Amino acid sequence: MYFSDETQRTSQKLSKKWQDKVQKSLKNNPDQKDRFSTVSDLDIKRLYTPEDLKDTNFAHDIGVPGEFPYLRGNQVTGYRGQYWTFRMFSGMGSARDTNSRWHMLLREGQTGLSTAFDFPTLMGYDSDSPKALGEVGKCGVAIDTLEDFLVLMDGIPMDQVTTSMTINPPATVLWAMYCAAAEIKGVPLDKIGGTIQNDMLKEFIAQKTFMCPPEPSVKLISDTIEFGTKYVPRWNTISISGYHIREAGSTAVQELAFTLRDGIEYVEDVIRRKKMNVDDFAPRLSFFFNSHIDFFEEICKLRAARRIWAKVMRDRFGAKNPRSMWMRFHTQTAGCSLTAQQPYNNIIRTTVEALAAVLGQTQSLHTNSLDEVLCLPSEQAVEIALRTQQILAEETGVANTIDPLAGSYFIESLTNEMEEKAWEYIEKIDALGGMVAAIERGFPQMEIAEAAYRFQRQLDAREKIMVGVNKYATNSQHAVPLVEIDEQVGEEQIKRLREVRRKRDNHAVKKSLDDIRTACKTGANVMPFCIEAVKNLATQQEICDVYREVYGEYRDPGLY
Repeated sequence: MYFSDETQRTSQKLSKKWQDKVQKSLKNNPDQKDRFSTVSDLDIKRLYTPEDLKDTNFAHDIGVPGEFPYLRGNQVTGYRGQYWTFRMFSGMGSARDTNSRWHMLLREGQTGLSTAFDFPTLMGYDSDSPKALGEVGKCGVAIDTLEDFLVLMDGIPMDQVTTSMTINPPATVLWAMYCAAAEIKGVPLDKIGGTIQNDMLKEFIAQKTFMCPPEPSVKLISDTIEFGTKYVPRWNTISISGYHIREAGSTAVQELAFTLRDGIEYVEDVIRRKKMNVDDFAPRLSFFFNSHIDFFEEICKLRAARRIWAKVMRDRFGAKNPRSMWMRFHTQTAGCSLTAQQPYNNIIRTTVEALAAVLGQTQSLHTNSLDEVLCLPSEQAVEIALRTQQILAEETGVANTIDPLAGSYFIESLTNEMEEKAWEYIEKIDALGGMVAAIERGFPQMEIAEAAYRFQRQLDAREKIMVGVNKYATNSQHAVPLVEIDEQVGEEQIKRLREVRRKRDNHAVKKSLDDIRTACKTGANVMPFCIEAVKNLATQQEICDVYREVYGEYRDPGLY
């Protein structure tokens, strides 16, 4: 028991006296609303006491940092030894412009890179594809060939700075380009570090940037995990993402449960398909969470995530290595909480969300810029977003001690509740036959849709408030300079692509693509062949078209 019997009895006596006073007070001073709840609609009690933690065992359920169940963080010294990685998400049309933004951010104190790709790249299409018309470079950087990638990495010390790449269907191709670029720059593969998102299950659930059906998509992910384990040991070959699940309208509990169940699915596939020992690859699995606006709910979500994953790895998969039980994660402040109305309010929202992520012991953090709801972030806006993290780290004192909210009646109770509800979802998905089977039945998609609809109704009824949107709205305009990508960026990108096709050895390209095709058909690992193909200047669409040819293209039953 977390508290002694005497403390529990004292709490009960004091609570009863307090409740009597509350009832008298409410007659003259009623509550502002009939019901108080989190953004995700979990009920919030008026007061939390030791009684809410009567079944909590400190050693078993809370413990200390760096020890199972890792509720209080993976590292025994927290942020005292090293801050989280300041990792701003950047993609500015062309590889050259993005490279310039990266260098600016590194000069200003950023400690890790993160790549936003344009929509054609995300979908596995070249810039001159008819499906890319009007989209080249508009929402991120356009990458067609290794030559683009070498420009992107110009002057970047690949053995010193880690790079995250938010890429999913073509993840094998873009990672192959990164590996090839490192080799060309003389950096051994065992010296490069970073992350590819590479999480296809959440694409089927939420984001909808998919290419091939679920089963071969998961196979390609297992290929990267196997290759990374053998040859690129410092690389996180997947970032299992709850962020996009939350952005699609899920609750915090759904984000927690679906993300972790996706992780279980990947671990099961690698063990089954690749015959690998869990402790060989699990230490390099990583996660990606949303930090939304409900301060305490988000902190509790991140704490619960670590404890659930530690239990999953130890009890379900028999992991022995403590690092296999660590949940290592990046966090991004909530894009869906940003508003076009009164956009400077977004600075405050981002600050609160970033603080929640830090108190939840994130290892890496992106803070959204105030203008991201309107355009690609300007240099001024992204500098403010970076400074937000630096002020939190250097001025506020939040990094001085580890898990400072531990022991709070409210925090521990809400953490326990979120874990319990997440386990209910995980068990339900297990009963459906796993996450792929659940996706095929539309279960997580429907749960998210219902949650999003419920939240929108609450906004419409003003049961939930967005300042400047459904309360304190004004007619005044808050001008924000907009960053616009010139159409010439796309034209120049297409010119460069066509020049690459003109000068390359097309016989070598064809052989490389044939090798990938054979690997797909035989079940071999595609990564070595992808690296060879991009070195021969095969385009990313040419490789992705092989995947589409062999594996087929996925059509979402909810859309078709």
